[in-house]
Amino acid sequence: MGPNTSSLALAHSSDSHEESGSQAVKVQLKLREMILAGDLKAGSRITELAIVDKLGVSRTPIRSALIRLEQEGLLQQMPSGGFAIRKFSEADVADAIELRGTVEGLAARLAAERGASADVLAQANQCLDEIDDLLSQSVLNEEAFSSYVRLNAQFHLLLGDLSASPVLQRELERVGSLPFASPSGFVGVQANTPKARDMLIVAQDQHRQVIEAITHREGARAESVMREHSRLAQRNLREAVHQTSNLPGVHLILPTS
Repeated sequence: MGPNTSSLALAHSSDSHEESGSQAVKVQLKLREMILAGDLKAGSRITELAIVDKLGVSRTPIRSALIRLEQEGLLQQMPSGGFAIRKFSEADVADAIELRGTVEGLAARLAAERGASADVLAQANQCLDEIDDLLSQSVLNEEAFSSYVRLNAQFHLLLGDLSASPVLQRELERVGSLPFASPSGFVGVQANTPKARDMLIVAQDQHRQVIEAITHREGARAESVMREHSRLAQRNLREAVHQTSNLPGVHLILPTS
């Protein structure tokens, strides 16, 4: 085989690998959506062949997707083979939210103590200005809530950037991917309640406080605000589990009696 043929073979192999990886991500997203929507029931067993029949794709991307979902925590591998959809206790989810609050608190403290980038601070303030514009509406519709979720996620990512710590940024990404532990994991619980806007205003005030503390190099205060911020998510968790809620995935959480 000549050099040109060899190069073509390597390029084809690389393209095939990239295509397989892209397909695995698509399968992962579809399976996650099915699990959270209740199309695949908590505790039920999933096999590669069953997913092949459901989605009509080959076993290789399905195997990769199942492994990724296990790493996320939505699935657990069975000793007899295959995977099962996990059930979560309310305490499990509360612990995951508490862990996120702890890591975010540390990120905020380090940002304050070490001195944060002026550019990233400007981005964070711009993000909060956009949230303020949303919350200036007397009533929030579905589109406003979707925008809030997007901007809230952006702000929490910027908080990791403010720490200037690649270690903490990786940890924030990891803990934020735990089931139900993302910064907006339970915001949807508020969408159809009379106090919806009030709760988001409280959260926004905490956002402003932590940026102010970081700007003034007040590490202990910055950490304390972010720990308190996670308490709002804990409260939303309790409402989601103990009241009627259509929030995706709530059926996977077993309420504390």
